Amino acid sequence: MQSFKLRSEYKPAGDQPKAILSLVEGLKKGMSHQTLLGVTGSGKTFTAANVIAAIGKPTLVIAHNKTLAAQLAQEYKEFFPNNAVHYFVSYYDYYQPEAYMPISDTYIEKDAQINKEIDRLRHASTQALLTRRDVVIVASVSCIYGLGSPEEYKEEHLQIARETRISRADLMRKLIKIYYERTNADVTTGTFRAIGNVVEVMPPHEKVLYRLELSDGRITNIIQLDAISRSIISEPREIFLFPAKHFVTDEKRRAIAVKSIQAELKERLKELEAAGKMLDAERLKRRTNHDIALIREVGYCNGIENYSRHFSGKAPGEPPDTLLSYFPHHKDGTPDFLIIIDESHVTVPQIGGMYEGDAARKKTLVEYGFRLPSAQDNRPLKFHEFEKRIGQVIFTSATPANYEREKSKQVVEQIIRPTGLTDPEVEVRGVIEKGKYRGQIADFITEAEKEIKKGYRAIATTLTKKMAEDLSAYLKEKKIKAEYLHSEIKTMERIGILTDFRKGKFDVIVGVNLLREGLDLPEVSLIGILDADKEGFLRSETSLVQIIGRAARNVFGRVILYADTTTGSMERAISETNRRRALQIAYNKKHGITPKTIEKKIHDITEALQSEHAKAVNAVLVIDKEKFAANPKKLQKIITEKEKQMNAAAKILDFETAALLRDELLILQKLSTTKEEPL
Repeated sequence: MQSFKLRSEYKPAGDQPKAILSLVEGLKKGMSHQTLLGVTGSGKTFTAANVIAAIGKPTLVIAHNKTLAAQLAQEYKEFFPNNAVHYFVSYYDYYQPEAYMPISDTYIEKDAQINKEIDRLRHASTQALLTRRDVVIVASVSCIYGLGSPEEYKEEHLQIARETRISRADLMRKLIKIYYERTNADVTTGTFRAIGNVVEVMPPHEKVLYRLELSDGRITNIIQLDAISRSIISEPREIFLFPAKHFVTDEKRRAIAVKSIQAELKERLKELEAAGKMLDAERLKRRTNHDIALIREVGYCNGIENYSRHFSGKAPGEPPDTLLSYFPHHKDGTPDFLIIIDESHVTVPQIGGMYEGDAARKKTLVEYGFRLPSAQDNRPLKFHEFEKRIGQVIFTSATPANYEREKSKQVVEQIIRPTGLTDPEVEVRGVIEKGKYRGQIADFITEAEKEIKKGYRAIATTLTKKMAEDLSAYLKEKKIKAEYLHSEIKTMERIGILTDFRKGKFDVIVGVNLLREGLDLPEVSLIGILDADKEGFLRSETSLVQIIGRAARNVFGRVILYADTTTGSMERAISETNRRRALQIAYNKKHGITPKTIEKKIHDITEALQSEHAKAVNAVLVIDKEKFAANPKKLQKIITEKEKQMNAAAKILDFETAALLRDELLILQKLSTTKEEPL
């Protein structure tokens, strides 16, 4: 049995040893829910990794967005380099769900662009769960959405060994049966190519090629090759090829499903016709019969997930299979895995909110004859269904909500940071002082200029995007290097602004909600929270504590709340911050620790991307029709190098870089096939 082996140059410090011990003991005692209340910068992920290593169970880590999930996956990969750490998120680069708007009689067809690399990682996740126990899957909330049956997925795999008696034609038929596509071009994930007595196949979860050599109706050799260099990696005696799609069914089950779909269609047509909805009935009849024909002929159709209930044999309204179904369970059906819900105060409500939005859209499609009623069973789990399908849970957050506190058998605090850094000093300043208007902006500028002179940075948080933009412009007028950030700024531009901020090209960042979580900016010594007394989501106790935590990376960190009255949220946030700060100061004094500002290397992601982009553009510019015709190998060499760079970026979960390199590859590959001028 594989075991988790944690690798780190650091040893647990501060509150970490106590937190690890308490959580592990809680799990061994059978506690269903626990909370790790860890302040910003206390190393919650490292603590969780130690717990996983001690318990040794397969683990699902759920994050509230893809970016955070990617960061966590990379951290867990570093902690467990010899174990199976995988990344499972929605595989759409772009997704427009199918919808119908009755008011304007507008039908919007499903439009999606699948990221093949993320699809590969999804397959890697499910296959790891079905073949080993030392697995950590870091997922977004897409893990509660419908996925094919794990039993069917596992049952339909293809085992290939040396000396297996099989003809070339039968081998290809078996590959097609489990949804591999035949190609005459380069073999990519989920495809195969047959050349003479050799069949080359690439599994959906790997970036390696398997060369299957046949002779006299048997497999004579199996060679594992590097997909780019074609160098030999190994010569295994046998391999297992899992299906190239998660929604898999055999011919017998398919025939049963088709009959079930036809029966439902017949009943639904009667209902629509009885209601006088002849147009809707005709629409549903045409669409469903077309899908049935495709399912019969090729075993698949676009939108086949809408018929998943028929293929799975589940009853109407029964919850779908999800990623949770692929995790191991005890013989009595109870879960045999651990769940860690990161930033639980955000992630738990997100899990709870997925079902209703999906249900409203599907209900309209069914009502107007675009889908059968069974399409409503292709859905995310309802929250109570999610709760029934999970075993032991650890919530991690600096600000756990009431749900986590009420469910948890124990709340384990991780207040002391290994660095010795304390929570920042918090001060409330009134806008009106001694009967005179003081002005929060003017005061913030005065305080920010003090920090800038010391070589530090400042952050101002506002309530609206417009206010952030206006304040940024005003600061520039005052000769302060400032920039604003909000949700309308694209990801790569946002990363560039934050990098420039750390480098000192900007001294002040003005933002709204996105400054609460996930930012690691040790250069920030001052945060000004404008309109702190305006009760609401952005000025709730949770939000205020999260914002205050952004200043905890700097030993001189301090926070000013601008308000004329002290709200309940402010009072509770300040009280909690002061409580933590007192504990941290006392610990440092007892152990003779002198806090130091975190020193973190500035990684300029955007420069790396621009550099790669420039290379691709230059490659396009220097290659014209005549040069390409004279030296096609040069272009192929560039393409091969780009593929290596893209795969390397994807391997470390840097999907922004990988996506850009993918776009460059499309340009270069078009050059390699076009007979026209490339520019």
